[in-house]
Amino acid sequence: MSTRAAPLQAKAQLRGRGRAAVVGLERLLGPDYRMGILFVSPIVLLVLALVAYPFCYAVYLSMTRKYVGLPPVWVGLDNYVKITWDGFFQRAVANSFIFTFGSVGVKLVLGMAMALVLTSEIRWRSFWTGVLLIPWVAPTVVSALNFLWIFDYSLGVLNYLLVRVFRLLPQGVGWLSEPGTAMASVIGVNIWRGFPFFGISFLAGMKAIPGELYEAAAVDGATALQRFRHVTLPGVKNIVIIVVLLSTIWTFNDFQIVYILTRGGPGGATQVLPVFTYEIAFGAQRLGEAIAVALYMLPALAVVIIVLARYMRRGRAK
Repeated sequence: MSTRAAPLQAKAQLRGRGRAAVVGLERLLGPDYRMGILFVSPIVLLVLALVAYPFCYAVYLSMTRKYVGLPPVWVGLDNYVKITWDGFFQRAVANSFIFTFGSVGVKLVLGMAMALVLTSEIRWRSFWTGVLLIPWVAPTVVSALNFLWIFDYSLGVLNYLLVRVFRLLPQGVGWLSEPGTAMASVIGVNIWRGFPFFGISFLAGMKAIPGELYEAAAVDGATALQRFRHVTLPGVKNIVIIVVLLSTIWTFNDFQIVYILTRGGPGGATQVLPVFTYEIAFGAQRLGEAIAVALYMLPALAVVIIVLARYMRRGRAK
């Protein structure tokens, strides 16, 4: 009898544990957790297929010596060590930071000025708002090709105006072909395209600030600068942080403007990381090193994304 009772007792214990687990899941996820899992499973599988698998495979390829048409050979962290001490990679990193922070800083100032102008009492305010949005709405490729013609040394509009119309320069300047002006030129194009996003975002934040705060500040004798400093800036602080972080991520990964205008030249003066990655992958066909370059700055961008998500949660909580 004892030999028969032991399996029955074990089955009863297993059933009891299973019921306890079900009760625990119901308490944690709710009584309809089975239906929830059924609905969430396709999304989880889709995310794993479209995001997790490509990312993990990219990490694997970054640790291999992979050439186009040849099987990968495992090399561990050699690709990361190699590019760390590579002079071209170091220059691309420096150029990326110059390009990113130079663009974002000026876009922040111009966007704030745009928002302040559009909140004032000006005629045809809606019309000017639409006009200032054109750079942001226009396709990046179209904008870059237009500036490629504007900056042209012999046929460009900019040199024609500066030399023949206003006579500010004795001769034309190779805006995209000279190392001293190429980086400033591509930064200028990125600023022209991106500052409307700052302006519209700040404009939305300023319209949400109660007018009573400005009236109270005016009654207390605050000047326009003091009202901007103590009322406007605190009111749009969270928006400024989110917009700056988003623009930093987008600008750091900007490929189209730089590649269309200069392709990283002249002499690597505008060689940013996305262009450098493209040249290694499709020019030299060294896919393993190219993916390592692309993933090298991932931790820094991950920190930016975490900060962005934290401030977005704080904004929702408020």
